[in-house]
Amino acid sequence: MSNTNELAIEKQMPITAQSYKEGMANLAGAVNIVTTADGGEKVGFTATAVCSVSDSPATLLVCLNRNSSVYETFKTASTVAINTLASGQDDLSNMFGGKAPMAERFESGEWTKLQTGSPVLVGAAVSFDCQVSHRQSIATHDVFFCEVVALKTTDESGALLYYQRGYHNL
Repeated sequence: MSNTNELAIEKQMPITAQSYKEGMANLAGAVNIVTTADGGEKVGFTATAVCSVSDSPATLLVCLNRNSSVYETFKTASTVAINTLASGQDDLSNMFGGKAPMAERFESGEWTKLQTGSPVLVGAAVSFDCQVSHRQSIATHDVFFCEVVALKTTDESGALLYYQRGYHNL
């Protein structure tokens, strides 16, 4: 007689970079534009690897590939803004996720500043203005821990998610 409460162990294939990427395509993520103005130049990139760490103190993390074209700027940035995109802002995501020149990226939206001076997107679902508290290198990426010093929300903005390699509006 078998125990119906026991779970069967399924045979698994080895985890490869490709199978991991396929699995990650099933993990829906908010779409963010991460910006800084350290050194006077506005720089930004699109990221879905953003996560809440704590509410006391309010802290987020952002992951950035060290091969990214913006890595050299962000590796020394002391401040960043994490702008979570609202429904319908996929054109902005594409602009900041592509190869467009930085000046052109920032022409595609309306920007303001909060406390740190990092560019904050007008109309984002929420923008977190942050001090970078520390960094950690893991595999191919750096993880930036960002303490929130100010934030701005937009009521009834909806949300832009990335899932199954495409945008979805909520």
